[in-house]
Amino acid sequence: MIDIVDCTLRDGGYYTNWDFNENLTLNYFQAMEKLPVSYIEIGYRSLVQDGYKGEYNYCPDYILKYARQHMPSKKIGIMLNEKEVKIDDLEKLLSSCKGTIDIVRMAVDPANIKRAGETAARIKEMGFEMGFNVMYVSKWMTEYPDFMTDVASLNGKVDSFSMVDSYGSIFPEEVETITRHLRSVLQCKIGFHGHNNTELAFANTLAAIKAGCELIDTTITGMGRGAGNMKTELLLSYFSSKEGVSLDFNSLSTTVADFERLKEEYGWGTNLPYMVSGFNSLPQKDVMDWVTRRFYSINSILQALHNMKDKKGDNLKLPIFNSDKSHFDTVLIIGGGPSGANCATAIKQFIKKQEDKSICIIHASSKNAGYYNDIDIPQFFCLVGNEGHRLEKVFADFDLNKISCVLPSYPRKMGTYIPQQLIDKSFELKEVTFSPLYQDSHTALALQTAIELSATTVYIAGYDGYDGLINENERLLTSENEYLLSQIVDKRPDIEVATITATKYQGVKNLSVYRLLID
Repeated sequence: MIDIVDCTLRDGGYYTNWDFNENLTLNYFQAMEKLPVSYIEIGYRSLVQDGYKGEYNYCPDYILKYARQHMPSKKIGIMLNEKEVKIDDLEKLLSSCKGTIDIVRMAVDPANIKRAGETAARIKEMGFEMGFNVMYVSKWMTEYPDFMTDVASLNGKVDSFSMVDSYGSIFPEEVETITRHLRSVLQCKIGFHGHNNTELAFANTLAAIKAGCELIDTTITGMGRGAGNMKTELLLSYFSSKEGVSLDFNSLSTTVADFERLKEEYGWGTNLPYMVSGFNSLPQKDVMDWVTRRFYSINSILQALHNMKDKKGDNLKLPIFNSDKSHFDTVLIIGGGPSGANCATAIKQFIKKQEDKSICIIHASSKNAGYYNDIDIPQFFCLVGNEGHRLEKVFADFDLNKISCVLPSYPRKMGTYIPQQLIDKSFELKEVTFSPLYQDSHTALALQTAIELSATTVYIAGYDGYDGLINENERLLTSENEYLLSQIVDKRPDIEVATITATKYQGVKNLSVYRLLID
C-alpha cells in the first residue's frame, strides 16, 4: 500500500484559523495511531506573522510533544512556507523539533524550485526527512519551460516530491503524464495532493497511484482550503475493499463524526464557484473568502471569476456619484435588522417632522426598504453583491424618480448587477475616504454616501447586532460594522453619527427615535 499523509489540521486550519477543540484533536490523534496512515502532518511551523493564527499554524513545542505522546508509532510532520523561510531561520524554527517530528515539508512555488532546493539540503543536514509540495501542477508544463530541469537539481536534496493541484483543475490523464515525467528525472518518492473543485480528487488520486505515486495527501472529510481535499476515509475504505487492508472503522468513524460536525459550521466542499475556478485554474483564496465570509450571490462570484479569467476588472463603468453636489442636512441609514422594520412608523414620523431640513434615506440593505416606500423623499440604495437582485423584489413599489443606486468604486472585483430599470439611476463612488478597510461593504457604502451628500447628521436604524451564540459570518459582519462605525466617528467629528434604534454595536452614540419625536 502507498503511504498516506493525513494533513487535516494543517490544511483544515484555513477554515478554523488553525484553532481546534482539544477533544477533537485528541480523538483525531488516537484514531490516526490506530489507522494505516503513515504520516500525520499536524500544521505549519511559522515565524511571527501579523494577525492572529492559532496553535496549529505555529505548532509550538508542547503541541508537537502532545501529538507524539498520542501517536508514538507514526511519522509526525510539519510544513514550512518556502517563501517565508530563509536558511538562517531554520535553526530557530526546527532545532527544538529534533526527536519529536520526523518529516519537514515545504510548500513551494514552481518558480522558486532552485532556491528551495538549498533550503531543503540544509533541512536534511539537520536530520529530518525532507519533502516538497510544489504548487500549481496544472501550470507546470505551460508556464514554466525549465521546470523539469529545475526539478532534476533536487536529487539528493529531497526525500519526496508531491505535486499539488492548487486549483483543483487537473484531470486523471494529466496526473499520469506528469507523474511519468517526474519519475524520469527524480530519484525520490513522488506524491500527489488533490483538491476537489471538480469532484476529481479521488479519480486523480487513483491515477497518481496507477502512475507510480507512493505518497498521497488526504484529510478527514476532505477538510481543506477552498473546495477541500481527497478524503482520508474514502481512500482508506478503498484500500480496505480492494486490497484487504485492515481498518479500525470504529476509530475512523469517531474522528469523521467530529469533523462532520465541524463541517456543518464551516461548510467546506465544492460548489458552483469552486467548480468554475477549478476548470479555469483560478486561485481559491478569493473564492473561499467570497463563499464563506461575505454575502455575495453565486452570480456575483461567477462574474468575478469570469473577470479574473479574462483579466478584466469589471463589466460596467458608471458615472461618479453626486457629481452635482446635492446636499442633505440629515441622512437616515436603514440596515437590515428587525428594528428597521419594527421602528419604521416612528422613523417615518420623524421624517415628517423635518419640514425645515433636507433629509433622505440611504438603504444599506434592501431588506427593510418596503416599509419606506410611501415616504416622498429621495432614497439611495447601496448595491453590493446580491443586493441588486434583492432590490428587484421591492423597487416596483417605489417612485423611481426618487430612487438612486450607489455602487463601490470601479473596478468592482465582484462585477456589477443592476436591475435594468435602474441602470440610468445608478452611480459609483469615486472613493471611500474614511476607512482603509472593507471599502466594498454595505456599511462603508452607506456611510460614504452620507459623506458625499454633505450630511451634518447621520442617524442609523436597523443595525441591531446579534443575540446569543453567533456563527462565523455574523461575528465577522459584527466586527466589520463596528470597525466602520468607529472609523467614521473618529475621522469625521464634524458629522453627528448616532444609532436611533436598539443595538448591540459599540463605539457610536445611541439615541432613541422616540425621543427624537418629542424634541
